Amino acid sequence: MKNSVLPYGIIAIVGIFVAVIVFYIGVGQREEIQLAEDGEGTEVVENGDVEEGDANDPEAIYANSCAGCHGDDLTGTSGPDLTAVGSSLSEEEIEAVINEGQGTMPPALVSPEEAAVLAEWLSEMK
Repeated sequence: MKNSVLPYGIIAIVGIFVAVIVFYIGVGQREEIQLAEDGEGTEVVENGDVEEGDANDPEAIYANSCAGCHGDDLTGTSGPDLTAVGSSLSEEEIEAVINEGQGTMPPALVSPEEAAVLAEWLSEMK
């Protein structure tokens, strides 16, 4: 009978080696991940550099925080259509919804300053 422990030992060693490599890659990216999570108005670009975003650009704020539910073109996916939201809600009402949430929309997905910029922009959608 052959020694069947050797292939399992090799697999275990290779597995440990891969786990160590993945660990070190994760530790190397920790700073970038933390900057992306903590830094409001920052975005991680393709090459891994962190670039300051414009907190006063409503389209950039929308793309980063709202488009996932309301669609890239404001037509709505899992969230409602916003193409004519300005005709049914005032700027103040839109800002309140952004800050406080409504229905399935969670509150405070953006900072209060960004909410004001978004509300002003969305109130023009008629």
